[in-house]
Amino acid sequence: MMRPRKMKQIEMTVLARDVDPVIEYLGRRGLMHFSGDTLYDGPGSGAGSSGGAARIRECLERLRSAAVYLGVELPDEPEEDGKLPREAEEALTDKLAAAVLSLSAGENEQLREKKKLEETLNEAQAFSKLNAPFSDLDQLSYLTLRVGRLDPKRQEELRVSLADRAVIIPLDDSGRMLAAASRKGRFALDSALKKSNFNPIAIPEAYKGVPADLLSSLNRRLEGTEKELERIAAAKGEFKKEYGPSLRSLTASYLMAQAVEELKERLRGTKNVYVVRGWVPADEVAAMVEEFGRRTEGRTAIRSYNPDEIEDVREGREKVPVSLKHGSFVRGFEPVVFSYGAPLYGTIDPTPFVAFFFCVLFGIMFGDLGQGLTLFLLGFALSGGKLKPLADYVKFATPLKAVGAASMIMGLLNGEFFTNERILEKPTQAVLGFFMKLFGMEGEPPERILQLMPEKGNIEKLFYFFGFTIAVGVVLNSIGLVVNIINQCFLKKFEKAFFSKTGAAGLLLFWYALFMAVRIMLGSGFFWYDYLGLLIPAGLIFFGPLIWRIIAGERPVLENGLLVFVMEGFVEILESASTYISNTVSFLRVGAFALSHAVLSFIVFTLSGMVADLSAGPALSLVITIFGNGVIILLEGMIVAIQVVRLQYYEFFSKFFTETGVPFTPFRFRRRGA
Repeated sequence: MMRPRKMKQIEMTVLARDVDPVIEYLGRRGLMHFSGDTLYDGPGSGAGSSGGAARIRECLERLRSAAVYLGVELPDEPEEDGKLPREAEEALTDKLAAAVLSLSAGENEQLREKKKLEETLNEAQAFSKLNAPFSDLDQLSYLTLRVGRLDPKRQEELRVSLADRAVIIPLDDSGRMLAAASRKGRFALDSALKKSNFNPIAIPEAYKGVPADLLSSLNRRLEGTEKELERIAAAKGEFKKEYGPSLRSLTASYLMAQAVEELKERLRGTKNVYVVRGWVPADEVAAMVEEFGRRTEGRTAIRSYNPDEIEDVREGREKVPVSLKHGSFVRGFEPVVFSYGAPLYGTIDPTPFVAFFFCVLFGIMFGDLGQGLTLFLLGFALSGGKLKPLADYVKFATPLKAVGAASMIMGLLNGEFFTNERILEKPTQAVLGFFMKLFGMEGEPPERILQLMPEKGNIEKLFYFFGFTIAVGVVLNSIGLVVNIINQCFLKKFEKAFFSKTGAAGLLLFWYALFMAVRIMLGSGFFWYDYLGLLIPAGLIFFGPLIWRIIAGERPVLENGLLVFVMEGFVEILESASTYISNTVSFLRVGAFALSHAVLSFIVFTLSGMVADLSAGPALSLVITIFGNGVIILLEGMIVAIQVVRLQYYEFFSKFFTETGVPFTPFRFRRRGA
């Protein structure tokens, strides 16, 4: 029987100069589960300094700002093949951040210029046909206009000094220009023009409206600004294409460095030496020690301890973390176990039993070749994260393939394919006919191997099927009891292993009661030795504490008095009987859900057949079939999965999961897919 991986506690003394490569190796491989007293509670409370962390945070902020501007999606955790940033990476970060900042500043400046030009042009166009002297426009709008001459070189200086408070528009190459500002900015405009030696040009009093050359100049400036924005957008796209991968890889590197710094800040030690202590799988220790020797050139002192050599473990103050090692099929069902609790270190790993019975129970309750094939294909599609929108559900790939295959097998037995009860009849008869001839059997081969829908003359078969589901429950309950007995022996808790309701005494009571019930159902009577078969294991449960005291060489004392002892023993017997009965009868739900699945499939199949002869029958029949199968797969599939988990939790885990362990959660850079 499988047990969790053997663990060792590793204690390392690492020089400050070597701690980065050591943590990098641990984080990349995910090997060490840190002991409870190894790390301080929060960042900044340990031996490390925060100077490096501040620089890393600054670089990450610059990279994220650049990525937001360029529209680059950055990782939120280090890459598998990433590395810690060095001088070259820091230089590249500075270069990229500066280049993006320059692009962003240029774009923002042009956008501000475009906005000013558009506002000015809109105001000017509004008064272009106004039948009023040009000199009076200041009194009629929010626009302030100044026309005059200024050295072209000084015009650029004026534009920079006014910034977004006014628009400077050259009218020709001779220095003529137009200055436009909002009404509230007229005094700032006039002040700046005066300082720049601006010479106003008198507009004839008879001239009305806005000069046409002003509008054309505004339009030319606006077109020029839009072209410049297009050029910047093209440069931005090229920059993203060329340096987008670098931004992602740099971010991943700095995320790794951030994780290293945060861990260093929590480690115990001094400024020159760090102490790293944690649990490592025993089969990984040799390779880890060799790698650390290579990375630190032998400067790291390493000591290893078995769990029984550690006082905190012996006295129960610390639990050894549990790491399970399985193939891909069983590993897919580890979340079912760990969602209930981690098994104790040194006890039996229940995951293989969970994987097997999960598939068996699901297949019995959800038997349909086509629907099972759908689940199988969905699991295959999820494998490896091929579907990006469903990448977060990749952990369900193996369970879906497994239960899909189980449902397909059950579907072959009961002859259903997407609720259709006719498609598989001929192939089933051909196969069964072949085997009947092979074994010399006569008669017409049946249309299906297993008939779940009640029909005249085969009600008995349905009862046999329910009996089969109870038998599955008996096997699962028995395995749970055997697992508990072995676990308690491993933990040296022999009283619980032999004299409790979930120990050997309870197992004997359960098995003999079942033997007696089956014998009576087959027509046999109740005999005198049945009293012994029931009373002996019940007596072992009742008097278990006293018997164990005698075996252990202690004085058999009733600590709480005779009456309390009798009441406790009586309650224990009643609870044992009620628990075994309810745990066994509970598996009738497996047959009930299998029957309900058959009934739902029959309804869908019957409805699609009833409408097939109508004018729009074929299309309507297809719609009913697709919709009905979709409802069954989504709704009943979810209900069946919940029922299977419930049976595992309450009928199986409850036998031996009296105390949970600590899952192995090593320090690692990547949490997804860990």
